[in-house]
Amino acid sequence: MFRVVNVRLQPGDAAPDFTLTADTGDTVTLSSLQGRKVILYAYPRAMTPGCTKEACDFRDSLASLQAAGYAVLGISPDEPADLAKFVERDGLTFPLLSDPEHKVLEEYGAWGEKKNYGRTVQGVIRSTFVIGETGDVEVAQYNVKATGHVARLKKQLGLD
Repeated sequence: MFRVVNVRLQPGDAAPDFTLTADTGDTVTLSSLQGRKVILYAYPRAMTPGCTKEACDFRDSLASLQAAGYAVLGISPDEPADLAKFVERDGLTFPLLSDPEHKVLEEYGAWGEKKNYGRTVQGVIRSTFVIGETGDVEVAQYNVKATGHVARLKKQLGLD
């Protein structure tokens, strides 16, 4: 079996640009957000317990993140219709992006081998990227834990 080694982004790297469909059916392009700070977080699957906890934590922290100049985007392999259900069910107030072929997730190093209940599988590596106003990666975190992640990120960004 051919094994792909993930390239992991580092602070200072240019964030790969993308255009993806959001939960609303609209497209979101990273470069259109140039001049703003962006938090892009990758999660495995809509409406699962850990992903719900993380999304709700971002939702509950959105006002303070936006006040500090950050836009928040979630990305997963889920289809837009499933993302729309997730947004509606949990009252999410930021765009969720659909990457069903996981092309963007791969470019960010957020797709690859991971352990899931003791088995090695291919999938989304829960990750968070902070992208600065010039489009460069400021923070790249891989294998983050869903619970408490947003609070830890805010502290790291000096927003606590």
